[in-house]
Amino acid sequence: MFTGIVEELGEVVALEPRGDSARLTVRGAVVTGDARHGDSIAVNGVCLTVADAEGDSFTADVMKETLDRSSLGALRPGSRVNLERAVRADQRLGGHIVQGHVDGTGEVLSREPGEHWEVVRLSLPANLARYVVEKGSIAVDGVSLTVAAVTDDSFSVSLIPTTLELTTLGRKQPGEPVNLEVDVIAKYVERLTAATAKGVSA
Repeated sequence: MFTGIVEELGEVVALEPRGDSARLTVRGAVVTGDARHGDSIAVNGVCLTVADAEGDSFTADVMKETLDRSSLGALRPGSRVNLERAVRADQRLGGHIVQGHVDGTGEVLSREPGEHWEVVRLSLPANLARYVVEKGSIAVDGVSLTVAAVTDDSFSVSLIPTTLELTTLGRKQPGEPVNLEVDVIAKYVERLTAATAKGVSA
């Protein structure tokens, strides 16, 4: 589990296609400082398992399901990525519960600069729209954010200077893809209420 609080901006070293999967190597000194085989690291919000860690880089295998649902397949050597290690039980939950299970991708539609922040509007896939509410939580490229406004096909977030400086969201331009993970609690509530409505025990 993650919290959506990015620890560092990493850099893609290599993305090696392997038929219906790929092997991704990322450089990030902070997250690899104590990384071991089998550890979980979120890369742009996608939970990946460390297959190998050496020096300041780690390698992970990316399956077809992940490539289909996320923007990881579009990464290239030199791409910057948001990195976060799995949360420990003794840590503060600074953002919200983020599983690292990306639900789909959106696209940056516009950026509106303010004096010390930016309002960024992003597209919202139809199958995810019902889970996104104003003032609710959403993970965008693994960053825990509060929804400022929402329509049927888009939503907006306000990015503070720290987010603009320390994550990829400060650099994403209109037309670029982002990974989206909606609040898992909303999905469970939907499932439970649907079962109750049908008279089925949850």
